Amino acid sequence: MSQIDLPPGFDFQQAGKDVLEIEREGLAQLDRYINDDFTQACEKMFYCPGKVVVMGMGKSGHIGKKMAATFASTGTPSFFVHPAEASHGDLGMVTAQDIVIAISNSGESNEILALIPVLKRLQVPLICITSRPESAMARAADIHLCVKVPKEACPLGLAPTSSTTATLVMGDALAVALLKARGFTPEDFALSHPGGALGRKLLLRVNDIMHTGDEIPRVSKDATLRDALLEITRKNLGMTVICDDLMKIEGIFTDGDLRRVFDMRVDLHQLNIADVMTSGGIRVRPGTLAVDALNLMQSRHITSVLVADGDQLHGVIHMHDLLRAGVV
Repeated sequence: MSQIDLPPGFDFQQAGKDVLEIEREGLAQLDRYINDDFTQACEKMFYCPGKVVVMGMGKSGHIGKKMAATFASTGTPSFFVHPAEASHGDLGMVTAQDIVIAISNSGESNEILALIPVLKRLQVPLICITSRPESAMARAADIHLCVKVPKEACPLGLAPTSSTTATLVMGDALAVALLKARGFTPEDFALSHPGGALGRKLLLRVNDIMHTGDEIPRVSKDATLRDALLEITRKNLGMTVICDDLMKIEGIFTDGDLRRVFDMRVDLHQLNIADVMTSGGIRVRPGTLAVDALNLMQSRHITSVLVADGDQLHGVIHMHDLLRAGVV
């Protein structure tokens, strides 16, 4: 295409708004296709003992990849197979326990049509998503989901725009309907997103990030306040645990306790830590979710908690540890 001048007064904003309006109209009519066929497709996928295999060529393939990814992350095991690659060996990924969802706006994709006889021979259930119930793919399907829009947002009527948006939304409708039917929880979602923020919040436990061993600031009950202050400074957690050699907790002393001691106008060198410590200390168990520890700290307005089984100290966790781990 040769370089041309921008038409005088051309309004990019209006052109963008026209696209949104056309695509909104297409989506507004999509609910007519959430029908008995949709229910049958959901039931077939819900009871599928294998995986949902999604196929599509061109722009439909891009939509299919996103659809498969959404299924997989919301409790429906799924993956995408390129139809052309499937004809050259990748069809071996598909088993009789699986379901195939094939996407084509026209319903006449040659690459997919070439696979259908093999899928039929394997007795793999076939769900086709097209805009034409009379198409070859629709007629070959066990279940046909019609996704039809009044027109494409492309003024030439050529570039898939409204049709791919509607297909994407239909895929989301399938995925979310299945998610609700399965009783899928945020914890289930986190298991497939361990690297994301939600995974960190829901899967990380305090014993994964707590300070242990020599990293724990601790002194005995016989220590002086000066000894305790030196330990707090060395370990840099703003507190120290008072415990015996077997790690049995006696109490805790924090920066906040130190400010109160200053108000007492006492000799720091002579005062015993047992006289000013807070007995017990706020604790969580080792298997506690990190996000629960964070909520506890925020509700109690503290910056660290002890990690313990009863009086047995296992570690210490500080607010900064949770922030570094992305639990926010």
